[in-house]
Amino acid sequence: MIDMPATDALRRIRRVALGDFIHRSALKFGERTAVVDGDTRLNYRELDARSSRFAHHLIGTIGRGRQVGMLCANSADMVVAYNGIHKSGNVWVPVNIRLDVAGIDYILRHAEVAAVVVDEAFHAAPGVADMLTRLGVPLIVTMAAQAGTAIAGAVTLAQAEAGQSAELPAIDIDSNAPALIMYTSGTTGNPKGAVHSHASVGAALTGNMAGFAVTEQDVFSGVLPLFHCAQHGLAATVHLAGGCIVLLRGFVPDEVRASILRERYTVFTGLPMMYAALLADPAFRVDSMRLAIYAMAPIPRPLIAQIAGRMTPNVMLATGQTEMYPGTMSFRPLEHPQLDANYWGVSLPHNETAVMDDEGRLLGEGEPGEIVHRGANAMLGYLKDPEATAAAQRFGWHHTGDLGQWGPGGQLMFLDRKKDMIKTGGENVASVKVEAVLLAHPGVAGVGVIGLPHPRWAEAVCAFVVKKPGAEVDEAALQTHCRQHLGGFEVPKLIRFVEQLPATSTGKVQKHLLRREFEQIAAQAWTDEAA
Repeated sequence: MIDMPATDALRRIRRVALGDFIHRSALKFGERTAVVDGDTRLNYRELDARSSRFAHHLIGTIGRGRQVGMLCANSADMVVAYNGIHKSGNVWVPVNIRLDVAGIDYILRHAEVAAVVVDEAFHAAPGVADMLTRLGVPLIVTMAAQAGTAIAGAVTLAQAEAGQSAELPAIDIDSNAPALIMYTSGTTGNPKGAVHSHASVGAALTGNMAGFAVTEQDVFSGVLPLFHCAQHGLAATVHLAGGCIVLLRGFVPDEVRASILRERYTVFTGLPMMYAALLADPAFRVDSMRLAIYAMAPIPRPLIAQIAGRMTPNVMLATGQTEMYPGTMSFRPLEHPQLDANYWGVSLPHNETAVMDDEGRLLGEGEPGEIVHRGANAMLGYLKDPEATAAAQRFGWHHTGDLGQWGPGGQLMFLDRKKDMIKTGGENVASVKVEAVLLAHPGVAGVGVIGLPHPRWAEAVCAFVVKKPGAEVDEAALQTHCRQHLGGFEVPKLIRFVEQLPATSTGKVQKHLLRREFEQIAAQAWTDEAA
């Protein structure tokens, strides 16, 4: 056996540290644009210098190895700040600013943050200032309207950077040390904090760069929120490669279309409804794009065909999970026209995927079970939750809570979330299958399908539907549509139209809220039906 002890010098030479990626890109592509944020453009030299200055501020004020919360919308300041946190050896804790104040307070306290980076506008939102005052940690204000700030105990990001060195901090960072804590989207109960190391995120970025063929010539969209792992992972990937990210504060179709054409995007990533909204303008066509990535939900084939014809023929579904830094898998629907929209495809280079039964046995083609992953992009574990960590990591694989099975050609088909599989009359019904059928109806804009208690069937398939504007469709028409494409036991026994579906910031329908809101309504419907 060869004994090669890991010396301090070797650890420093071999380290994976997220702040190093920006520094290295600056050495190679110093004058190339890294971030576009409205009228603000930062090249790599500027992004590297500013993030190093902020890193030195953090080291001088809170030290190293502490958690730093972040309450920010997409901006160049946000990119500077999170890269500065990485360079300082501290731990980035981005928080979904669309949560209520109590939910934000829970995350900041659970993570035990030592400081908070907050947008000036968000600080002024109802309840936020009082919550942060009670938290009692230093504040760094981003996107400040002026150099000074009247916020007690706060400095602006510009003030934090002033007078600091632009050199990369000469500190030791362990590749396996925590780099960030991403809290799950909270579709059920309190969110859990997935702790990722520099190495786990770094593995995802290098795998993405290979899997999506990212180069310094790429211009990526930044319309999804950077506090979410998917958009951060893509932004960090393009910065590893030396390309550009164009940040937007939100999705306004006219603004996004104009930005795509003006900045000549090469890669767009969006939710299915975003693509539908962009292509609702029949004059919209793109000649610069090489890749269209969609996520979170399947896209009907007619919309795939529109994307291919008017944006790029290279259309790809990318999947991932907070706990397995995204992406994990990819699927190219145009290359597999015989497979339905719920296929997830194959693993990206940095991880592998299997389907497992409850006893830990790996399953073959056509055998349904839980989708599991393993690879260097796996989280270290859940913060302060050893039981949930052990459950997620049993049998030496990360357990996703998703059900799937292998299909033809080694392509993985997603069946449903384990908790969302509906058990009705002794049959299992995948909610996503019913949702896909309803979404294919021309009058349907959105749908959430759940199982609700039923006195005869144990659970009944129930669908909550958002109509497209101006659509003339009723429950009977949708029942008829479903009977043409589903088995009898899969057809919803209850369809209700709603103005909107409760959803997370990334578009996931919060089905626990649907259950809570409609359980009694459904129970009354079954009673009336029996009478």
